[in-house]
Amino acid sequence: MATWHNWARTEAASPRRFDTPRTIDDLVAVVARASRRGEHVKAVGAGHSFTGVAVTDGTLVSLGALSGILSTEQTPTGALVTVSAGTRLRDLSAMLWEMGLAVPNLGDIDVQTIAGAISTGTHGTGTGFTGLAASVQGLTVVLADGSVAECSPEHDPALFEAARLGLGALGILATVTLDCVPAFRLRAHEAPSSLHETLEDIESLRTGVDHFEFYWFPHTDGVLTKHNTRLDGAAPTQPVGRFRGLLDDEVLSNGVFGAFQHVGTRAPGAIPQLNRIASRALSARTFVDRSYRVFASPRRVRFREMEYAVPVEALPEVLHEIDSWLEASGTRIGFPVEVRFAARDDVWLSTAYGRETAYVAVHQYHRRDHRAYFDAVESIMRAVDGRPHWGKMHGRAAADLRAAYPRFDDFLAVRDRVDPARMFANPYLDRVLGA
Repeated sequence: MATWHNWARTEAASPRRFDTPRTIDDLVAVVARASRRGEHVKAVGAGHSFTGVAVTDGTLVSLGALSGILSTEQTPTGALVTVSAGTRLRDLSAMLWEMGLAVPNLGDIDVQTIAGAISTGTHGTGTGFTGLAASVQGLTVVLADGSVAECSPEHDPALFEAARLGLGALGILATVTLDCVPAFRLRAHEAPSSLHETLEDIESLRTGVDHFEFYWFPHTDGVLTKHNTRLDGAAPTQPVGRFRGLLDDEVLSNGVFGAFQHVGTRAPGAIPQLNRIASRALSARTFVDRSYRVFASPRRVRFREMEYAVPVEALPEVLHEIDSWLEASGTRIGFPVEVRFAARDDVWLSTAYGRETAYVAVHQYHRRDHRAYFDAVESIMRAVDGRPHWGKMHGRAAADLRAAYPRFDDFLAVRDRVDPARMFANPYLDRVLGA
């Protein structure tokens, strides 16, 4: 088959076979054939991971045809919704809305499949909210021996705890059961501010609204803050006007921003001034819309990304150190630094396991070299016990990741049980989990 690339063009694979199963039985047959041939097999969703988590030299399995809601079960707080693993988040959100339901929290990109999103630790923002994997209440997993395992907190809890953020290392997810909530709207207020003021008031900002995040423009003191407040699903909408939406989301956030990256690639010395212009161009706005429409934004400018989860109290130090390194090194960065927050959770390989967390994401335009910047930021993050996002670029390996995750060895024990021959292994997993 033709070479497969991920969205960011950071990884590629030329597998021997490519399969698109349409049923769980088809998926079992794919795994069985790979087992007989002694081949590796990996599942791929939307290809939105920046790492090689889905790369294989054997059989590459697309979950795209396994899509849709399979069942719902009402609960006192919403519903348990079982979906096929290849369902895209944007499609799932629209279907749930029609049922009066919603995923409790989402990230700022919604093109991923549900399986890919939970398997790599996708998260949104909100001090009172966890990442997507913590909403998982049940899974169907096709294991290396061809068996179909149903797992939950009550049934094979060890497999469940490992597989709800499993990196594709344990098997192939076929279905995911999510704890969903009644549909809600978000009132979004976006406004420019300064990094100094934002960090000075960070505790009240992050805890004073349901979902808070901000974007800092390097080489400036400028930030864009986003405050999202949850409203009842029946609350009146106040969507962004067509012209304003086109101007902000397409022209400024994608079109002009993309042009700035082209200019910065040719003339890095212009980047600080371009960042100052960009930080002032997005003016304050307030709007109300369906939750999933507010959470996610279009991303049309290609980039590389690394993100670290750090203890929330370390955030000011981390940003100060990044700013100091940029100034001392003379490196010019045209992409904003994204800062989000999450509650502690109990998912074994979650980057927010056991602690309140601040997420710091750094980006580099795809036509520019990211390595010196990312290496420097990674060193800063490691000094405060940071944990790298599993689906974004980083240089960590199993030997030093073990100390960052109290349940790391528990995860490996489950892996040894369900995939002793490492059918689902690949070079990325060999690095971060060990061979």
